[in-house]
Amino acid sequence: MINIQLHNTLSGRKETFTPADPDHVTVYVCGPTVYDYVHIGNGRPAVVFDVLVRLLERHYPRVTYVSNITDIDDKINAAAAQNNEPISQLAERFSAAYVDDMATLGVRPPDIVPKATHHIAEIITMIELLIEQQHAYASAGHVLFHVPSDPLYGSLSKRTLEDMMDGARVEVAEYKRDAKDFVLWKPSTDEQPGWNSPWGRGRPGWHIECSAMIKKHLGESIDIHGGGSDLTFPHHENEAAQSRCANQTSDYVRYWLHNGMLTLGSEKMSKSVGNVLTVHGLAQQYSGEVLRYALLSGQYRSSLSWSDELLSQARASLDSLYQCLRDNPGDEPLTSVDFSHGSAENDPATVVEALADDLNTPQALAALHELANRLRKASSHQAIKDARAQLLTGGWLLGLLHSDPERYFTDTRTSTESSISTAEIDAKIQARKDARTNGDYQLADDIRDQLAAAGIELEDSREGTRWRRL
Repeated sequence: MINIQLHNTLSGRKETFTPADPDHVTVYVCGPTVYDYVHIGNGRPAVVFDVLVRLLERHYPRVTYVSNITDIDDKINAAAAQNNEPISQLAERFSAAYVDDMATLGVRPPDIVPKATHHIAEIITMIELLIEQQHAYASAGHVLFHVPSDPLYGSLSKRTLEDMMDGARVEVAEYKRDAKDFVLWKPSTDEQPGWNSPWGRGRPGWHIECSAMIKKHLGESIDIHGGGSDLTFPHHENEAAQSRCANQTSDYVRYWLHNGMLTLGSEKMSKSVGNVLTVHGLAQQYSGEVLRYALLSGQYRSSLSWSDELLSQARASLDSLYQCLRDNPGDEPLTSVDFSHGSAENDPATVVEALADDLNTPQALAALHELANRLRKASSHQAIKDARAQLLTGGWLLGLLHSDPERYFTDTRTSTESSISTAEIDAKIQARKDARTNGDYQLADDIRDQLAAAGIELEDSREGTRWRRL
């Protein structure tokens, strides 16, 4: 069995991954709050944990991956009011946009994508249980979790109750017994979404939804819980507290994994700061595969500085890999490689070893380029076939190299400089071929120069003329 090492936020160190049930690994990752197009930073956890799940699926017979969508939140309410549209319509529109954006990034759909509004009954049941166990209380139409009732509170974020200065950032609500208590349920006005409950018409707080959905879909404890490092406190700390208490277990999550933030300059990318680049917008200029490569170019726990230079490097690196596949065509497409669960015997060891070391994707990408070099040097038909299969399999583990090389090089998004259409390029190539046939080599050279000026590089071979956008 493979030795996968993961950095556990709870312990603060890398640990050998040992699932509770080796026949069934459970993974949960916090998804977005859908009130606008998501920024590229929101894509990082989706891409990172997609790679982790791919690795796990190769070595365990069953992996269940759940990632939620928060479709009830004050930010959604405010955005809908500003747009003068129904709250449910806005949430559904941006839920669909998020799914499309993740598909652009090559992220496979999770096995289950629960939404908060579909789990109100489970949320109410869990809140009732917490009240019964005296870990929560009703007050002025609200229900709050009583933080001092949980002796393990703060163990994930490494904060003591004394560290959490009462009222340091916000005015303490008078309906709270303790300033650190957090909302499980809150009342709704007539204009706000609401559901009937034992405490009146209202809606859930943010933290409780993940606890209720995990319990329903994965059980009272899970193997891996992921999300951005900005969620460690208070979201994951609060979630862990209410789940430990409601489920009466100290082993709610075996491995907490948190990815670092994306930055623009020295600031974290954030809608509240106003320095966001959306996946939707970036995908108009760059292929989703280039964006994915850029997201994987840094170690997931570290912050990643997003820049034009990073994207240029990602595009050049992908160009190199696809050029290798283009120069060494095989008989078998990517779909012919066996990617079923537990079929990892022939996976490229260098890529697997890098990913097994706490998802070291920079090293895995370097290993991918080493496999490409091996393919370039292969001489026999069998050697080319084997090297190509290794490269494609390593690419699959990273969610890369799934495109046809010809399609990759003719995608207009592989070049921000070229606006010439594929039809125009093909017409000019044919005109150049006709000129050469007629002995008009000056015209043929002029056409090549025209295409080069438009960002199109030609490559003549025995099979004909190929082209690529630069």
